[in-house]
Amino acid sequence: MKPKRRRKRKQKALVVFINLLLAAAVISVAWLLFSEASNSLFLKNSTLNGYDVSEKTASEVQGLLVSGYQTSTLVIQEQGETVLTAPLTSLGCNVDEDQLLTNIQDTLRSQRLNFLVNLFTDNSAEVEIPLTVDETAFETIITVDNLSKKRTSSKDAEMVFKNGSYAIEPEVYGNEFDDSQLRALVKDALSKADFSGNTQKTITVSIPESFYQLPEKTKDDPEMNRLVNIYNKYCKASITYTFGEVTETLDWDTIQDWLIIDGDDASIDEERVYEYVADMAARYDTRYSQRTFTSSNGYDVTLTNNDYGYLIDQDGEFSQLLANINANTVVEREPIYAVRGFSRNGRDDLNGNYVEVDLTNQYLWFYRNGSLVVSSPVVTGKPTPERETATGAFSIAYKASPFNLKGGGTDGENSWDVEVQYWMPFHDGQGLHDATWQSAFGGNIYQYGGSHGCVNLPLDVAATIYENMEANMPILLYK
Repeated sequence: MKPKRRRKRKQKALVVFINLLLAAAVISVAWLLFSEASNSLFLKNSTLNGYDVSEKTASEVQGLLVSGYQTSTLVIQEQGETVLTAPLTSLGCNVDEDQLLTNIQDTLRSQRLNFLVNLFTDNSAEVEIPLTVDETAFETIITVDNLSKKRTSSKDAEMVFKNGSYAIEPEVYGNEFDDSQLRALVKDALSKADFSGNTQKTITVSIPESFYQLPEKTKDDPEMNRLVNIYNKYCKASITYTFGEVTETLDWDTIQDWLIIDGDDASIDEERVYEYVADMAARYDTRYSQRTFTSSNGYDVTLTNNDYGYLIDQDGEFSQLLANINANTVVEREPIYAVRGFSRNGRDDLNGNYVEVDLTNQYLWFYRNGSLVVSSPVVTGKPTPERETATGAFSIAYKASPFNLKGGGTDGENSWDVEVQYWMPFHDGQGLHDATWQSAFGGNIYQYGGSHGCVNLPLDVAATIYENMEANMPILLYK
């Protein structure tokens, strides 16, 4: 029995020994696992964001990644041309190093906790590189003005008036865009940038043509083309009115406001045309209105009886003007007159050509083209209701030489029939003529030896006036 009992004790001791060995092995493995899991170094053959981080601490890896970012450069390209190059750090873009270190430590911890698996797998990993942006610095650099390419503005197509007609000047496509668009583009590129690897990185941003501000109107704009076609039917019309040396031009600047546009057609507002003619008549008509002039004696004389001057035929001028506009042509002409004077320069319808008779002082002056032709004392009508000379502004109807003056009653005492050499009538049978029967002129002769309304002249004075006189010349008579 003793040998058997001894054998059992040996077996029991062996089991205890084996158990002790197993326990030691488990403890050793557990210790190894704990040691590896708590190790602060990356495993051998580890890469992070493309960098070899074998047996490096999280802080050392942080330095590698920050260094890689700090050497990166932003390149902005436009239409294949580099227009800005700047280090990322100059943009106010920096790595949030505290957050980056936390991200690296999380990656390291995960690797160590699974180190047994990682011993037999790829130990490559990526961590996010968190960025902070100094907006002031960023916006100082990232502006359209800092790009090297010259900016040109887009320009709408527009109607232009050249050489007497309208055309469409095509639109211009520029390359302007907003700073906000550029900044959003760069920030988006930075957020998607891959900073892996251990070489310097270049983040390239290309400006899309969709950023460019386009013209709002092009040469094909239907409304603009419609107006060009309409305007070209009227825009060449130019009517220059002549009033002696004074002119007044009606052209497209005014006519365009008279257009009544209906779809693709247009017409002239006739009411506006007539208003224009009426206004022109109000400014240039001189007949029948009170007139004031400076006498040869140097004082102003006002005549209320004004039967001389110009009077525009408003209906006739309206029709002619409307026809000129619709013909779309250039015209220079006088307005159509119902009554014409002899000569004018603007509103001055005497224009240096007139006869002036001072009935009070019994004196006459005759001017031609602004120069005094002759002056002389005269004898005018006897100052009675039947014989006094009319006052006012009149025109010389015609001239005749010789001429028989007849008048008065049927009896010989109150009638007359006398031949004069020079006859120039102006109003109601009254006229200028020679009077060889007068022994003297001027003074108060008219009060007792006055005419029946005519202006009696010395023969030589009458001859001079007659030679220089033309029909329709004005004569001004006043007291």
